[in-house]
Amino acid sequence: MHQSFLVLLLLIQTFIAIQATPLFREYIGAEGNNVTFSEVPINPNVDFHFILSFAIDYTDSRPPRPTNGDFRVAWDDINLNVSQISLIKKRHPNVKFAMSLAGDTIYKSFVQFDPLSISSWVQNAEYSITRIVKEYDLDGIDIDYEHFNYTDSNTFAECIGGLLSNLKQKRIISFASIAPYDDVSVQPFYLALWNKYGHLIDYVNFQFYAYPKMKSSALFLQYFETQSLNYKGGKIIVSFGTDGSGGLSPDDGFFDACKVLNDQGKFYGIFIWSADDSKKAGFLYEKKSQDFLATLLK
Repeated sequence: MHQSFLVLLLLIQTFIAIQATPLFREYIGAEGNNVTFSEVPINPNVDFHFILSFAIDYTDSRPPRPTNGDFRVAWDDINLNVSQISLIKKRHPNVKFAMSLAGDTIYKSFVQFDPLSISSWVQNAEYSITRIVKEYDLDGIDIDYEHFNYTDSNTFAECIGGLLSNLKQKRIISFASIAPYDDVSVQPFYLALWNKYGHLIDYVNFQFYAYPKMKSSALFLQYFETQSLNYKGGKIIVSFGTDGSGGLSPDDGFFDACKVLNDQGKFYGIFIWSADDSKKAGFLYEKKSQDFLATLLK
């Protein structure tokens, strides 16, 4: 009995150690800057997710029109294509790939969440996303709808929840994330989704860079605590932008805030928006972020 308990304890400790591997995530491909996967530094000691931005359920026409869940690739497929994904996976076994759904705009038009019905949207989305996942050998999806003028929060929750449930049950994807931010026209939709289908969501990529610029890690931690209460029990991934947007930058205390969260057992990783913007600076903060994450293992 005593020996069995020790074996069980060892297994639990091993499981915790595996789960605690630092996670780095990077959005890539949205801005047409000809960025490639191979340019981005990849530290072998962290779990690394490239998030392809974006797949959209809109036509390629101008103006674009909604397609009720029939998704197509809208990221830079010239540079970020099937063969490049295969190459990176062979070179870097710690790298996985996801695609993010929707985003902000396409051809200067908002990408609206605009289903004709819950059942038809889920059916179309499952079919089209499954096709893209298999074609590109992707591992997960990220939900980044930011405009909801034509629907309500319950419809959004049922559509996305139904989609995630089907994709996970059929093992089309191994992980899913959402990318909310603190705005009265956005967050209620994600909270409705979280409250009903949070068990299907592995990571909350909270857009902390959507807050105004801040110079205080203390203020950042206050915002984090607020969102921890909103997405209770969720793995909230902290973030900053390299596009000159708001939030807390690495030069103003971001990593200090990460250290505090790690000491509190609330730190799960870092994501950056985006590789496209980081290219001009030589991916300086991608390297710093991963170096920081790797030190947590020592």
